[in-house]
Amino acid sequence: MKMINDQGGVNGRKINLIQYDDAYSPPKAVEQVRKLVEGDEVLLTFQLLGTASNAAVQKYLNAKKVPQLFAATGAVEVHRPEEFSVDDGLQPNYFVEGRIYGQYILKNHPNAKIGILYQNDDLGKDYLNGHARPASATRPRRWSWPKPPTKSPTRPSIRRSSRSRTPARTCSSAPSTPEAGGAGDPARSHELDWKPVHILDINATSVGAVMKPAGLEASKGVISVSYGKDPLDPTWKDDPGMKQYFEFMAKYYPERRQGLELQLLRLLDHRSC
Repeated sequence: MKMINDQGGVNGRKINLIQYDDAYSPPKAVEQVRKLVEGDEVLLTFQLLGTASNAAVQKYLNAKKVPQLFAATGAVEVHRPEEFSVDDGLQPNYFVEGRIYGQYILKNHPNAKIGILYQNDDLGKDYLNGHARPASATRPRRWSWPKPPTKSPTRPSIRRSSRSRTPARTCSSAPSTPEAGGAGDPARSHELDWKPVHILDINATSVGAVMKPAGLEASKGVISVSYGKDPLDPTWKDDPGMKQYFEFMAKYYPERRQGLELQLLRLLDHRSC
């Protein structure tokens, strides 16, 4: 926002970014969004985080004609332009992503049994439903274990997956903390010395925030997709776009840039070993 303002703003008008903490809680999100709309009289909301929080404020923002710009969720329920005209989503569709994983398993492991550990809300259910609808008449057998959104993958649920001999498994969750999100999943599978075809959803695949806390050794072989470049993934260290990003960070957020570079150096050291 500061960079845009330094460049003259938008049509000559400067952006004033107001932030309140909703604690990743839908009731708190409703309270804070009302404060923004009715107290601060904001033009729009920008990139509210979380499927449940975005769903909780969607009808209110539409009624007030306040744009919900770049909502940080890919849930089907939240992005329905025919009903909610002021939504503008940021992330790709979770249902479609789940379907991609289902198609991948059908193509590469056609006889596999599949265990699915999913977050028990609209986010996880979109993945589950997409996974169950690959473009094939032949559907592998599936076992599904829901988990609460803020809880880590439990040892009993992962043990059940391992005992059921599922050679393929997926985990769909948002990393509200590294342990509550994807990081606990590869770590617990590694503890059990169980090595299935392991798929993590796009929300839980950050190298620095998820894979490293889980243990890089435990994360070997994990499969996922991505629509962006992770600044903590050494793959992109010489990428022109990433270099431009770090130059931007050096000017506008130097303390964060130093932290990112230190983490990246540690990951590169581990890779070289």
